[in-house]
Amino acid sequence: MKAMKGPKYDGKYLRALLQGYLGEIKLNQTLTPVIIPTFDIKHLQPIIFSTFEAKRDELKNPLLSDVCISTSAAPIFLPAYHFKTSNSQKEERSFNLIDGGVAANNPTLIAMSMITRELLMLKEKFFTTNPLNYGRFLVISLGTGSAKEESKFDASEASKWGMFGWLYNGDSMPLLDAFSQASADMVDIHAYILFQALLSEKYYLRIELGNLSGTASSVDVSTETNMRNLIQIGNDHLKKPMSRVNLETGVYEEAKGEGSNADALARFAKILSEERRARQALFFDL
Repeated sequence: MKAMKGPKYDGKYLRALLQGYLGEIKLNQTLTPVIIPTFDIKHLQPIIFSTFEAKRDELKNPLLSDVCISTSAAPIFLPAYHFKTSNSQKEERSFNLIDGGVAANNPTLIAMSMITRELLMLKEKFFTTNPLNYGRFLVISLGTGSAKEESKFDASEASKWGMFGWLYNGDSMPLLDAFSQASADMVDIHAYILFQALLSEKYYLRIELGNLSGTASSVDVSTETNMRNLIQIGNDHLKKPMSRVNLETGVYEEAKGEGSNADALARFAKILSEERRARQALFFDL
């Protein structure tokens, strides 16, 4: 029987690039709080790294480069990544990680959950606001695009597939595509319904394209031509009308009267700027 091939890329260049740029910087040293999902294949469970936890627990405070390499280790394309952490008591923790997209292809709910957890922990010290009041959240969720609207397959075709047909089909990986797209869409649907129920629909913004095709929808075509093409696609999408997901079809449809995606981002930026000024004024008064 022919041996199975390894990952498409060995990851050496990516690792050297990240380790060279980030050096000995640790997760607790990020300039702004970050939340980064990964997946531990040894224990088959998500591992969420965050600046919050890194400041409290030495065993969850690895090198930032280790976290970045881990969350980039997409199965099939890049190898899984192993590293250890230790603390002042000489305890160790071992991690065997791959891309966090396996557990959270759309990390919106993870971010909301981790922030809620922090608010619950800080509630008694700083404020009396209900940490579960998602109406106070402002969420901008930026997708990376997909070929969802190509409608590549149908049931009559898929009904004939065996294991390899689901894993590889032309230039596609149907099973992986299905899992990753379902994961992202379920989070978007949940968040949209949640904010809608809280009458805070305008505080949740999801920007995504589902009509990519060809090399633009590939995850590993890094030619200069394709990079320029992706930049142009992004700039063009800013000018398009803001849209929201249709819960029945999964297709993004224009949100009447909301302007373009650029207009929506500008509104969010204004809200953030006003909130920052208000907090700075409060701090100054204290």
